[in-house]
Amino acid sequence: MTAANHDGRPVRTAVVGLGWAARSIWLPRLRRHPGFVVNAAIDPDPASRAAVAAEFPDTPVLAAVHDADLAQVDLAVVAVPNHLHCEIAGGLLHKGIPVFLEKPVCLTSAEAEQLAEAERVGGARLLAGSAARHRADVRSLLASAGDLGTIRHVELSWVRARGVPDAGGWFTRRRLSGGGALVDLGWHLFDIATPVLGSANFTQVTGAVSGDFIERDSARVSWRAGKAEDGQDGERADAGVIDVEDTARAFLVTDHGVSLSLHASWASHEERDITRVRIDGSAGSATLRCTFGFSPNRLEHPELTRTDDGRTRGIPVPEEPLGTEYDRQLDELLAQLRDPAGPGRAIEEARRTIGAIERIYSSARAAQERPRSRRA
Repeated sequence: MTAANHDGRPVRTAVVGLGWAARSIWLPRLRRHPGFVVNAAIDPDPASRAAVAAEFPDTPVLAAVHDADLAQVDLAVVAVPNHLHCEIAGGLLHKGIPVFLEKPVCLTSAEAEQLAEAERVGGARLLAGSAARHRADVRSLLASAGDLGTIRHVELSWVRARGVPDAGGWFTRRRLSGGGALVDLGWHLFDIATPVLGSANFTQVTGAVSGDFIERDSARVSWRAGKAEDGQDGERADAGVIDVEDTARAFLVTDHGVSLSLHASWASHEERDITRVRIDGSAGSATLRCTFGFSPNRLEHPELTRTDDGRTRGIPVPEEPLGTEYDRQLDELLAQLRDPAGPGRAIEEARRTIGAIERIYSSARAAQERPRSRRA
């Protein structure tokens, strides 16, 4: 890698995967950020390439990673469908190219180890997307946690009223997505808990999943174009197959005795899409109610409160435009690329997160199979 802005030049960036996330979030922001320059946009799908070429005509558009001159790439932003994360990111890391990888970082613990090996062999850095941590309201919540005494419990909930992504496409096909709402929304929620829990591991995990809404047309997301997500691999991901959950609930306990409850839903009976994060400590609790993501069906303003000794009071939260957390994440990315202590950090967090997700699914499967065995 030539530079992470050490010599004053912008970080030369390749965007791999040109679906909704790349076209709506990363390409526009990277192009206007003075610390980055986009010198390749890559996707095997001709329609995706054509859309990017029309919107960003001065950006070189390529069909495959091997078509790019990697000697001219300081960073790859990888936003491909989930099942390709390990393959694409691992291949780039092996070649010595630092990778910023959209969540989920991996779909299995085995993939986490493959990425760790690729990072080690290539000597390049894996960086993971963590947009929610860069929200002003989440930062205010996490800052308040230091005054709550000994942390006892963390409650994490992201419940959409309607928001099943691309039903029948790769999002709802376990082979390609790795899972449903737990993998998609739950990864963000676990990411919020990381600064609170630190390096603690989960020693107890139980969970349940369900799919009451996922096949309803009325539950599908309406604010996001699904066509661009159809297939980085050129297929529409076994169109019509739906074998993931729309809702996951779990309860976990760390080796330090801190409990965590998680609720992730793509669709529900609720009126609005609401994210709720509550941190309970020995000296008080702090609760944030807001809406993560880009859905227009959201709370108008985030609400952060502190409760102790029977009294609840509001904590001011800075107002910011929708999506500011992604701009802030790019600022942080420049610092992370220069941080000599950074390698391995994303992998360690990914190991804990995917390990917890695997155990939630295992618990849910065991509960679903138990009645059948009793009937037998």
